[in-house]
Amino acid sequence: MDIQTLTAFFMWCSILNGGLLALWTVFCVFAPDLVYRTQRRWFPIPRETWDVVIYYFLGMFKIVFLVFNLVPYVALRIIG
Repeated sequence: MDIQTLTAFFMWCSILNGGLLALWTVFCVFAPDLVYRTQRRWFPIPRETWDVVIYYFLGMFKIVFLVFNLVPYVALRIIG
């Protein structure tokens, strides 16, 4: 596997995961009641707990996205 293939792979991973993170964030910011009502069917937790959990998951997803998608892509672009 050459460096151009890896760079393209991490580019598309970054685009797809960044889009997913942006979409998830938009839904949680602009329609939190809709997301809560939808998730409440499967996970019966209080609203305050759900707010903390969704904030935690958004933060963890952002960190994982940065560390495992964006940083390798930028590093490959620098050395390529």
